[in-house]
Amino acid sequence: MAVVDALSFDPWDPAFVADPYPAYAELRERGRVIYYEPTDQWLVPRHADVSALLRERRLGRTYQHRFTHEDFGRTAPPAEQEPFHTLNDHGMLDLEPPDHTRIRRLVSKAFTPRTVERLKPYVQRLAGELVDRLVAAGGGDLLSDVAEPLPVAVIAEMLGIPESDRGPLRPWSADICGMYELSPSEETAQRAVRASVEFSDYLRELIAARRKEPGDDLISGLIAAHDEGDRLTEQEMISTAVLLLNAGHEATVNATVNGWWALFRNPGQLAALRADHSLVPTAVEELMRYDTPLQLFERWVLDDIEIDGTTVPRGAEIAMLFGSANHDPAVFADPERLDLGRPDNPHISFSAGIHYCIGAPLARIELAASMTALLERAPTLALAAEPRRKPNFVIRGLEGLSVTV
Repeated sequence: MAVVDALSFDPWDPAFVADPYPAYAELRERGRVIYYEPTDQWLVPRHADVSALLRERRLGRTYQHRFTHEDFGRTAPPAEQEPFHTLNDHGMLDLEPPDHTRIRRLVSKAFTPRTVERLKPYVQRLAGELVDRLVAAGGGDLLSDVAEPLPVAVIAEMLGIPESDRGPLRPWSADICGMYELSPSEETAQRAVRASVEFSDYLRELIAARRKEPGDDLISGLIAAHDEGDRLTEQEMISTAVLLLNAGHEATVNATVNGWWALFRNPGQLAALRADHSLVPTAVEELMRYDTPLQLFERWVLDDIEIDGTTVPRGAEIAMLFGSANHDPAVFADPERLDLGRPDNPHISFSAGIHYCIGAPLARIELAASMTALLERAPTLALAAEPRRKPNFVIRGLEGLSVTV
């Protein structure tokens, strides 16, 4: 059994967080599955294994559909964290069939290709307005001025959250997502609980209002589906709305700033993109691969599973390293090189299997819209200061990205 050298893979080391890719290369050399004692997890670094395990039914995002905490050899979360876990555990990302299937079927109606395509003019117009403001100001923070407001506005519009209520959405989301890091602190847990209570209370009031006056939005649609016989509890509605908001913008925000930071560090590729805007679709895919917003995705072992001769027992937790898989030379030629025209790019930044990102088509439209608007309306966009990377490992992003125009 391979055991990782903590000096190379250390999610709490700022140097590792700044650039985890050399450590990933070492992990891939070590083997296909590696036990990491500090988090009591089995790390899976290679693309083929990650892709297969995302579809493996002996693994689950939860185990509570089959086992109690005691049966599974795990300790129940602290009672004071109950609001966060109630909110999180009723979202489809952390459910398994049949509950996952039922909720995803309802939500997927809002993310059909036709529905998402209808959103494209709105997304492009909003991206243009945000970039115009950035240009008028002579620059600013690409994160807070463009990357954040665009996907937050889009998903809030889909959910039917009034513009006047959108201020707290991003802070709530950031506090909740802090719990997805490895071994979150007590302070992180307290912030997540507080955000879970406030966000849930707000959505409970919004759902009540939509029951009285339905609109042309996703929350009204979920209420209507429930009334027509599809079983969806109020808690499932709340958890679904929070998941869609968090997942619907967190990856897009971080992909935008990670991507532009990568472009600034690769001026030859940026020049090629500025010379040929038809590269935007493949550029979006390559930037998602090159510096993946979600670095790690966890699943529980529901039944013993063997990986490369090593038995990973029931009750263990597998950590699939998306960032490592996306740099696997067995799949990607010269993976450390940014190649905006990369023709074959089977990255797994949107996951796979039943938990494949339902909003992937919308994320692609948003990323392409903001990139195109910046290329067309801010052709002299340049880095103003070296950015600071967030201390997070699992959700990879920047504190900000200062630019001049």
